[in-house]
Parts: sequence; structure tokens; C-alpha cells
Amino acid sequence: MAKIEHAIGVDVGGTKIAAGVVRLADGAILARRLQPTAPQRGGRAVLDDVIQLAQSLLAESRELGVSAGAVGIGLAELVSPHGEVLSAATIDWLRQDVAGAIQRATQLDARIDADVRAAALAEARYGAGMSRQVFLYVTVGTGISACLVIDGVPFTGARGLTGTFASSPMFAPAKTGDLEFGPTLEAFASGLGLPEQFCRIRPSFKGDAREVLRIADEEHQNEVKLLVYSAGITLGRGIGNLVNMLDPEVVVLGGGLGLNERYTVLIETGLRQQVWSRLHKDIPVLKAQLGADAGLVGAAACVTLPGRGSE
Repeated sequence: MAKIEHAIGVDVGGTKIAAGVVRLADGAILARRLQPTAPQRGGRAVLDDVIQLAQSLLAESRELGVSAGAVGIGLAELVSPHGEVLSAATIDWLRQDVAGAIQRATQLDARIDADVRAAALAEARYGAGMSRQVFLYVTVGTGISACLVIDGVPFTGARGLTGTFASSPMFAPAKTGDLEFGPTLEAFASGLGLPEQFCRIRPSFKGDAREVLRIADEEHQNEVKLLVYSAGITLGRGIGNLVNMLDPEVVVLGGGLGLNERYTVLIETGLRQQVWSRLHKDIPVLKAQLGADAGLVGAAACVTLPGRGSE
């Protein structure tokens, strides 16, 4: 099989779809597209958009004089090591022949992986994880996910269910002796969760998480500041637990909120409060060097990983 030098990458998130033609030698994006996902329309409508984007970028790549050799999809859902979509929390592709539909429309091999693993792969090859043998990638955006990268390869686990540390309810002992279940980290610390919690304080609020952070930074209302503080610190403590368990060389933060300076200060503070070994006290917390492009570039790079395609 000929070596693939260029690929189309499509990052399908809960809020937006970012797509582009990527040169795999250095991760450069030669052409790009960006549009809202609008997953409430249903999985088939989102898939049709992805197909149209792939076809458009394939045509543009030919105009640029390059040959895209495959299409890589990074999806904001659980995905098996063989490219089978395993969840439908945001985008329902459980009953869609995603890879087959894209292959028929473009005549190119199509590969699917979880978006967090795709972004982690991009940072491993072209970004903050290039020189690291073992690092932890955490993306904080519409949702929150994590991925351990070992020797440049994102760890999938036995079934592809890695990365969901922020989706399970937190709990603590109640006065009755039973367990008292709380919200998930995503429910109050993610790009969706933070504004939802803020609406409890200001029901008329219509902004996003970045606006919540700005208000908390500029206003003096303790309730608002406490909301943001508790979200960032608790998320950082959750990441600190992953550091304790997985022992990475560094932590790389990505995603819209993961790259927000106001929020990352709180996340790093919580992380350092939670780690217990003195060997972890000074663990570097780095920003994803590819920024918002990590998912797109990583989706394209996934086509070169053996065994990560659709069956």
C-alpha cells in the first residue's frame, strides 16, 4: 500500500464540524472548512454534512495539486479500536454506515476514531507531546475527555471506552451512611455545563462558558466567583487523580476551555492540590500547541494508524 502523504481530516464535535486537507509530514492544514454541527437534526443530517465537506475538500485538494489518500473522522462519541461507533450521547451514528457512506462518496478509505484520541495523536506527532514517551491529554470543551498516549500512540483500552472520566456521577458519604450521588464533572465544569449552572444564578443568561468566565473575573458577586472556582478546582482534582493513577510525564490541556487562561489557572491549582507523590508535584501542565486545530489534524493523522479503521 502506498504511503499516504495527505489526508482529509474531519473533527465532528457537539458544537462544530472542522474539516481540512492535512499534509501528514508536518500537520500543515492546506485547506479548511468550519460549520455548526446542529446534532439535533439527527445523525443522518450530520453525516450528510460530513460527506459534503469531504467531497468539497477532495475537489480543492486536487486544485492545489495534492492527492488526499484517505478521510479520517474524529467523533465526539465512544469509538472501538476498529472504528465502530459505540455511543450516541450527542451524535447518533449508531445505526449509520459512516465509513461506508464516506467511502462511496469520495472513493477514499475512511477511518473513524474518538475525537479525544485524534487530538491526542496530533499533539503526539506535531505538538506538545512530540518528545514525550508517556503523556496525558485532556480536552475541555463542549464535553470533557482524556487520553493516555504511550510511545506516540493513543491508548484505546480493550473496547475503546477510554477517556470518559468526567461522565460518571461523583459521590460522597451521606450522613445516613449511604452514598450521596452528585453531578458529573461535565455537568458543571464543561463548555455546556458551566453556562447551565450559571443559569441557576441568572436565569436570563444566554452566553457561553467564556462569557461566564469573563463575568466571574470582572464582577464581585461571590456566588458567581464560587461557581467558576469550584468547577475549575474540581476538574483539576479529577485530572490530578488521573496523574496519580497513570503517572504521565506531562499533562497537555486542549479544547476551548482547556486553552482559556482564566480556567487553566484553576485547573492546574486543583491538579497540584490532588497529586500526592512528591515526584508529581512539579509535573508540567502544557497547552496543546495545535490549539483548536488538534482535532482536525489528528483526525487526518488517524488514517496512518494500523488497525484503527472501520471493519
